[in-house]
Amino acid sequence: MEKINIKVAEIQLSYKPKFKLSELPIITQSTDAYLMLKSSWDEMKIGFLEEFKIILLNRANKVLGICPISLGGISGTIADPKLISATALKASASGIILAHNHPSGNLKPSQVDIQLTKKLVEAGKFLDLGIVDHLIIGSEGYLSFADEGLL
Repeated sequence: MEKINIKVAEIQLSYKPKFKLSELPIITQSTDAYLMLKSSWDEMKIGFLEEFKIILLNRANKVLGICPISLGGISGTIADPKLISATALKASASGIILAHNHPSGNLKPSQVDIQLTKKLVEAGKFLDLGIVDHLIIGSEGYLSFADEGLL
């Protein structure tokens, strides 16, 4: 009988923060998240292309990092729940703030925005990973799902 040589990749998990825990900013309200996200957004794209990002939080709502998830076109982008969950788990996050922009400037959530948020909230329950908020960002302001009672 012939021996089969199977090669598989070894998977390692690591997270190497660049800052001390005491130096991390904390999110206490939606405005904190908005200002942090707005400073990380490319101003040349906010009114042109839709982008999806997440803020990763520890249990004390300290920001572990901001991760861009996808960059789309004028009318949409893909927010893959697997990628969002994998990113949060790799960073040992306890919470996530979802965020995307509407190039049109209209801050009203679409049905797709609402359905995605509900889907991620349900997935988060299984992973003990809370969806703290979902912000829709425009060039002149934002909408918070949490503030609007949509979570």
